[in-house]
Amino acid sequence: MPNPAKSLSSPSPAPSRDSQHRAPRVLAADDQRPILEALELLLRPQGYAVDTVSSPVLAREALTTEFYDAVLIDLNYTRDTTSGREGLDLLSEIVALDSSLPVIVMTAWGNVELAVEAMRRGARDFIQKPWENERLLNILRTQVELYRALQRAERLAAENRLLQAQGRAEFIASAPSMQPVLEAIARVGPSDANVLITGEHGSGKEVVAQTLHALSPRAGRPLVAVNTGALAEGVFESELFGHVKGAFTDARTDRIGRFELADGGTIFLDEIGNVPIRQQAKLLRVLESGEMERLGSSRSRRVDVRIISATNTDLQAACAAGQFREDLLFRLNTVEIHVPPLRERRDDIPALAVHFLRRYASRYRREIGGFEDSALQVLLQYSWPGNVRELEHTLERAVLMCRGQEIQPADLGLNLLRPQAQNPDDLSLESVEALLIRKALQRFQGNVSQAAEALGLSRGALYRRMEKYGL
Repeated sequence: MPNPAKSLSSPSPAPSRDSQHRAPRVLAADDQRPILEALELLLRPQGYAVDTVSSPVLAREALTTEFYDAVLIDLNYTRDTTSGREGLDLLSEIVALDSSLPVIVMTAWGNVELAVEAMRRGARDFIQKPWENERLLNILRTQVELYRALQRAERLAAENRLLQAQGRAEFIASAPSMQPVLEAIARVGPSDANVLITGEHGSGKEVVAQTLHALSPRAGRPLVAVNTGALAEGVFESELFGHVKGAFTDARTDRIGRFELADGGTIFLDEIGNVPIRQQAKLLRVLESGEMERLGSSRSRRVDVRIISATNTDLQAACAAGQFREDLLFRLNTVEIHVPPLRERRDDIPALAVHFLRRYASRYRREIGGFEDSALQVLLQYSWPGNVRELEHTLERAVLMCRGQEIQPADLGLNLLRPQAQNPDDLSLESVEALLIRKALQRFQGNVSQAAEALGLSRGALYRRMEKYGL
């Protein structure tokens, strides 16, 4: 029979994220060993995994090292045997740690006042010792099912909020310069290897990440994309690792982070080169150990996530300059895939243009059959500093501006954006802003942080404008 005050130095393995199919785990805390043994004898044949502890101190330790579906706690311990104060204090701490975790309180000194106080502090139900086995089993079963339903709801809400409903984008690549990319994807996709994707802004790095995920054994699980460069330092930990209620002023409820949401699947960390050096250590820990804590919590959670990251910056140079951790780079780039800019894969422009034309013609219910020859020539001759993303925005605009059944050169609007045709008197305010942003990005070789500083913008504000203008 296990010792009720068993050592927690070797806890059971952390459960997988597929928690709906594992045996429910229950923590029982009572200072009387016969009570704990009776609970084990009752619950284990019913399919429960049971951990037992003999004091509030050991209960707190267990709750920081293991995940439970329900907790049974005594209200009276050796120091104070009648008031229930120790148990009520423990109850309050458990509720603060995880407000959705069901806690069922037990005491031999049951009375209405103590039961009311326990329920007021967050207990889900109240059992008086000696208990009726069937009633205890019914209460426990109901609470575990409710807890798991809440977990499922939390996960589904997060997935609906973050995952793209349209699914994986179509990967169009037939140009000779794209063949090394295709070969690398075919080799690396089916593995669990971490991949670093490099290339200019808008060159299609996220589509490569989506394709890698679709080819992997994790394809049935989420691919969660995070623009890490656009996250302010104040929300970085909360977004990636989640937070618990009360972790900061606006933390009114527990929130699941991106790493937990991606558990069993893939997380895509875009603009990884722009992560502040102070936050890089937190990323490194997850990559090395697979463990993280929600902001405001001391309880470690284990996640099983494949890391795909992307950057337009030279991370080797950033490491040499002390702006990026070399040990983090080693973890990220088990395999590196470089995506060439659109100007180096012009053979793909017609197919990409037709793809975007069909997408936006369908979205805006426009009957547009194709391109006038001269319009296609404009697309082929343009330099595309914003790469595929700029091409997509250009085609969306063209679909909206087109008056006939074919896209005309004037519909593309590229003459306003070309560097050689810039008389400020002829440009709109938006065109001038797009031009200034493009020049700043070119001046700093695509480094968003430096470009934002030169333009007097925050990094997040610059990202929003880049998305607006397709840069």
